[in-house]
Parts: sequence; C-alpha cells; structure tokens
Amino acid sequence: MVSNEDVYRYEASGITVKKLADHVGAEVDGVDLSIPVSAEVARDIKDAWERHGVVVFRNQDLPPTAHRDFSAHFGPLVGHVLSRFNMADCPEVTIISNVVDEKGEKIGADRAGMLWHSDMSFVKRPSMGSLLYCVECPPVGADTQFASMHAAYDALPPEEQQRLATRQGVHDYAWHYRTYLAHRAQLTAEEEARTPPVTHPVIRTHPGTGRQALYVGEGLTRTIAGMDEDAGRKLVVELSDFATQPQFVYSHKWRPGDLVFWDNRSTMHRATEFDDRYRRLMRRTTILGDEPFYRAA
Repeated sequence: MVSNEDVYRYEASGITVKKLADHVGAEVDGVDLSIPVSAEVARDIKDAWERHGVVVFRNQDLPPTAHRDFSAHFGPLVGHVLSRFNMADCPEVTIISNVVDEKGEKIGADRAGMLWHSDMSFVKRPSMGSLLYCVECPPVGADTQFASMHAAYDALPPEEQQRLATRQGVHDYAWHYRTYLAHRAQLTAEEEARTPPVTHPVIRTHPGTGRQALYVGEGLTRTIAGMDEDAGRKLVVELSDFATQPQFVYSHKWRPGDLVFWDNRSTMHRATEFDDRYRRLMRRTTILGDEPFYRAA
C-alpha cells in the first residue's frame, strides 16, 4: 500500500482512497461496482471502510441486483424490519423515498433517519454496515451527516469513559416510531411485538479494530438502563450532542450515482431536511452484525 497523509493506494486491488474529513469519511476510486468485484478489491474496501468509518463511491451505475451482490461480500443481508419498504423483486434492498405511486402512496420510507442514530440498534444483533445508493436527490438539502463515535469516545475525559463503560442504553423502535414518525402509518401490534426494547453497552468495542466507540443516539436510544427515565433520556441527548459536534462529522452532499457504505459500529448518522417539491429516491442494503459488547482495553 502506497500512502501519504490524505491519499493512499492499495497495490493488489488498484483502488485509491482519499480522506474526506479528519475523523470519518473517505472516497474510493478505481472500481466499477456494477460488475462483480474480486476478493482482493472487497478485502481492501473493507479495510478502508473500517479505517475511515464511511467510504464513498462516485459515478456508479448500480441496478438493485448489483447493489445487493456487492453488499453481500461483507456479510449476510437483511431487509428493513418493516417488509413494506423492501423491494418486491429484490427484498434485500429497501426503498427510501418521498415519491408516490399511482395510488398516491409513498413507495418507500419517507423522512427516514432524520435524528442521529445507528441503523437497527433496536435489535439484538444490530446492523454491521449499511450501503445507500442515490437514484434521485433534491438539489438542496437531503444530505447525510456522519459522526465518528471513535473520535467522540476519545474526546471524553478518562473518568467519563470509565463511568460510561458500565452503562447500558435502552434502544426502542416502537417508542421511536410513536415519538418521531407520526407522519407514517403506525406499527401494527405484530410489528411492535417483533421489535421489543433491547439494551446495548453505551461504550462499544469494535470487533475488527478493537477501538472503543460511543453507542447511543438521540433517535433510537430511549434512555439508560437503571436510571430514572427522564434522567437517562437527558444523558442520552447530552452524549448524542457531544458526539455530533462539527469536528467529528462528515456531511455528504448526494449526487445521482453515489454509493455510500458506512460502519454502524463506529459511526452514527442522520439525514437533513429538504423541500418536498423535489423527488428523493434512494436504495439501501443492510448487513447483519453481531451483538455489541464492551471489552476493556
């Protein structure tokens, strides 16, 4: 691997990686994802992804099946917990969109992920990574912001790191839906039963790199286990706000043909607002992960 501070190249695969921000985000060049990639290319992309938390591929012509097949190099794929947002002919791919069909119904999940969160943190085995592809996007707004939870953890005072290492966050999808997604049809009783609240460590150890990361977000972490509900919620919001300070964040301005692949174990993200006069059509795949854990360094 030939490298300097901001740009480096993997000799075996030929891909080039350029840093986009101090703590999170890099652009990968030299690969066409519409055709099958080699094991060497997939290996080097995974290395860059774990190193930077977010990798960006520009100018990709990516049909849903190619999107699915590339994503599958990194682990088993799971559709959205709500099957109504998954593509009928390619259920591993979820539609995120404000576009309406001939019946006037949204074809995908609209206004998804507008609060800071890590994908599927509300299940026992949250998503390891997500890959979002842009088909259409507004000319202004609808950016996706990513925060390095490694950098946030490293910036905490040592005594705070030690105190939080024993805490568990309560991640609650049904609460999130009732609180923040009132514009959508609400969860059915069966859907709520499939997504009961779960607890995960507030400090999470990355299984690939061994680095520690904060693992709480305003959007899906309701409170802190063992604390008064309101006090726990206050701490969640304080930690989420701390982790998403500008110095820890990369903001991605979408263009059609972009694919962005992020690591849910080391980053948190949110979408920004946009004018609903403009169409937004995105496709997402989600990689199954392992149970979060904390291991002291």
